[in-house]
Amino acid sequence: MEFPVWMKPALMGAGAGAVALAIIGFGWGGWVTEGTATEMSKKQSMAAIAAALTPYCVQKSQLDPRFSVVMAEVRGASAFQQRKLVEQAGWATPLGAEEPDRALAETCKIALTAES
Repeated sequence: MEFPVWMKPALMGAGAGAVALAIIGFGWGGWVTEGTATEMSKKQSMAAIAAALTPYCVQKSQLDPRFSVVMAEVRGASAFQQRKLVEQAGWATPLGAEEPDRALAETCKIALTAES
């Protein structure tokens, strides 16, 4: 079977156009793969959950009899240590969970240090 003479340049142009479209789309157009979109979705949902639970964490901290002692430690610590102290105090452990939530501890730390 013989192809017309114009077929080769047309196919090469279509291929080059597809490659250029992919490079522009993924590089500058904001296209992402399914895996990247899933990861972005997970991060956004975890941030939303932490934001929704922050008032619970703040209330839990204010009901803690050791609140003033822990907050004094938090104010004197580095940013990394502040989150760790909130986790150790148990304020960032949601109901039913055994371990504190890191994102919740971070948002709670920000809320607690902003109040004082």
